[in-house]
Amino acid sequence: MKNAVFLDLESLDDLDLAALAGEFETFETYMATAPEQVAVRIRDAEVVFVNKVPLNAAALQQAPRLKLICVVATGTNNVDLAAAQHLGIQVSNCRAYGNDSVIQHVFALLLALSTRLLDYHQAVRAGRWQQARQFCFLDYPIAELAGKTLGIVGYGNLGQGVGRIAEAFGMQVLVAQRPGGPAEPDRIPLDELLPQVDVLSLHCPLTEHTRNLIDAAALKRMKSSALLLNVARGGIVDEAALAAALRSGELAGAATDVLSVEPPKDGNPLLSNDIPNLIVTPHSAWGSKEARQRILGQTLENVQAYKRGEAVRVVCSAPKG
Repeated sequence: MKNAVFLDLESLDDLDLAALAGEFETFETYMATAPEQVAVRIRDAEVVFVNKVPLNAAALQQAPRLKLICVVATGTNNVDLAAAQHLGIQVSNCRAYGNDSVIQHVFALLLALSTRLLDYHQAVRAGRWQQARQFCFLDYPIAELAGKTLGIVGYGNLGQGVGRIAEAFGMQVLVAQRPGGPAEPDRIPLDELLPQVDVLSLHCPLTEHTRNLIDAAALKRMKSSALLLNVARGGIVDEAALAAALRSGELAGAATDVLSVEPPKDGNPLLSNDIPNLIVTPHSAWGSKEARQRILGQTLENVQAYKRGEAVRVVCSAPKG
């Protein structure tokens, strides 16, 4: 394989790409690629590296030399896998590279919500502490994690890691049954789990079974004192319903690292300034330098394995048919 192109390098452009580039005679990189630019940029490539740029059937059909698509992420919903399989293009992805970074982010969000960290910080910046009559002020209710119940939806590596840290804080952990999946031992149907939890943390993929999984009806089943955390995918939560639940006090707080459309250039119900006790971060949970370096390392391994004829992190592969 001689020619490679990286379509959206922007989130990794501060890392060393020398080893990956050294696998090819030509290694073309773009910070970003618009949908209308895809077909032209990949038409002579044998390997395409992509994070979130869509690769549809029409574009793939115009790339006759293409042999390997390396998704520099875990989710492959931006690639038409059926078309790639039909065309004999192998698709590989990266896995578990950001677990530590994402788990850390989950607890940063949870601790900020439960201690009302941002409210106190903003109050001090506004001069409230200077005006206090005693050594402190406690205008925002603080909750301890110890003794609380955490519900987890999606119990893969991330969900299990979050559960372990939660137990270290003294929390009880309950695991929901896989949405759309069969009943499993020690898993609780979501409708039964929701009223029991003080914190609900989402770690499942976005599928036909999980789209709008946490809707208005699900939110009504939760305690009014409960917190919701979403570091999975934005479409799992009905964003308008969540905004309404927070405004009405039906839910005590929420934090999300993801939105249904990213970036949210046309707005989003969760970006309104009047929603109380809501934290929104810009899909940054995965983004520690260590995690991003691991994702490059896995991508290099995928390329080298393909050259050796080995299957590493293969999502789909088939002869042309």
